[in-house]
Amino acid sequence: MHVMTTANAPLRAFPPAPVWARRAAHAIALCVVPSGLWRIAMACGVHVGYSDQVLRDVFDIPGWGIAYVVGLSVLAEAAALFPLLLVSDRWQPLRPRALAKLAWTASGVLVLVALWQLVVAFTVESQTYMSSGTALTVWWLAFAPLFAIPALMTAVTWSYAKRARGPAACDAAA
Repeated sequence: MHVMTTANAPLRAFPPAPVWARRAAHAIALCVVPSGLWRIAMACGVHVGYSDQVLRDVFDIPGWGIAYVVGLSVLAEAAALFPLLLVSDRWQPLRPRALAKLAWTASGVLVLVALWQLVVAFTVESQTYMSSGTALTVWWLAFAPLFAIPALMTAVTWSYAKRARGPAACDAAA
């Protein structure tokens, strides 16, 4: 007698992710790199536009602020790798619909975070910390790619959710 368990249950094969979804998932990981490098430069003492007093008083650099900005960079890059799971042909979750729900939640949170960051970026207090217009321009260039992530994540999530519904849904939608 053969008993079916989760260990020996056959996995339903996913259709492969479209090329555009793979590119979008890789773009998400790359969008995080400039801001991470900017933060790491700040932690290493490279002048990134903040005065020494602002670095000490606001960011606690040197001090615990170094661990914070480096940790934030590492955490952001690790989170940016999550969409690669959604386009992987080598890895398939046992509960693809649960992962799709998690990805939709992440997409929604990313949209809200992006909107909040725009509000913060345009406050007078944020802009007065920078020592020059050039420093502010460099800051915008480093952080601007982050605003593409919500749209890219939503597209990758949509592609994954469509594939997770099964081959019949993919054929009907095509």
